[in-house]
Amino acid sequence: MARYFPLQLAAITLALSACVTINVYFPAAAAEKAADKIIEDVLGDSASSSNKRSSLVDGASRTLLAATAGVLNFLVPTAQAQSQADLNIATPAVRQLTQSMEARFAQLKKYLDSGAVGFTRDGLVEVRDQNLVALPERNAVRKLVADENADRANLYREIATANGHPEWESDIRSTFATRWASKAAAGWYVQDSSGAWKQK
Repeated sequence: MARYFPLQLAAITLALSACVTINVYFPAAAAEKAADKIIEDVLGDSASSSNKRSSLVDGASRTLLAATAGVLNFLVPTAQAQSQADLNIATPAVRQLTQSMEARFAQLKKYLDSGAVGFTRDGLVEVRDQNLVALPERNAVRKLVADENADRANLYREIATANGHPEWESDIRSTFATRWASKAAAGWYVQDSSGAWKQK
């Protein structure tokens, strides 16, 4: 009997380890909520009015999604951890980056309005048409875009790190890219998934 003990112990250990394995999934809904909060703070009144008009439809969609999530959580209890997840965006670094972007937005808005600058599919901004920028302003606009992109890249990295999951950085960037495009004001340019520019 004693010779089987190590085999039995190994089987019990394996079974117990299987019971305590925790899969941490990227909290997509929480990321969207965090992105919307930050983007609305940065854009202020420039956030797309079409988003405000569609809030009733969004509310109905959210209710349906919440009901579906409730059923799934009942059927698959491990999904509960993800549905209750929330991203921390209240760190000093995130606040500082958001404030820097807010302060810069007053200058950037002029070029978004003219179509010279647009939101890219990877969560950044880009000079879309430099011919729409007066020649003496072009270097300043390039620097403005570079500074904005540096803050955005740092923001995505900081949110992932602050929440203990640096591997989420690309998911956070992707979520923000979608939400920037969604919140863009009418007339602004955004890239679609193929990289083509579209005017909202």
